[in-house]
Amino acid sequence: MSARNNVAPSTLPVEFVDGGVVVRYLDGRETFYHGVPEPVEGGLTTPPGKHVHVLVTDADGVEGVMTYVNDRDTHDDILETTGVGRLILEATDEETLFPGVTVRTEGYSVRVEADHDLLEGRVFVFAEDELSEHSYELVEG
Repeated sequence: MSARNNVAPSTLPVEFVDGGVVVRYLDGRETFYHGVPEPVEGGLTTPPGKHVHVLVTDADGVEGVMTYVNDRDTHDDILETTGVGRLILEATDEETLFPGVTVRTEGYSVRVEADHDLLEGRVFVFAEDELSEHSYELVEG
């Protein structure tokens, strides 16, 4: 497997529908995150070993930026054509993903925190693998 780089996200259309969240990519495809996101105050540590996607929307919730955290499978070119970003963290890294949103590794998990005083929109965390999907929204405490 080749090394993967950080990739800056583009702004993507977002739609909240019955049963989940739809994100439309720049190449015309879309993904559907199943389930109404569970509200979590302030921050969240994902279950270990999950693929973690963070969506930060604008205040109206009609567009946002999507970033994959520690994704080592998706080629840079694919991310760039879809508009999805990627952030690779080392074992002790903490990074600002978006103003008001920080991420860090905690063992095999990812910790995502939101400072709602710095945010105008909403923050969603999707943690999934072949067996399960978890949807969360970080809300003010």
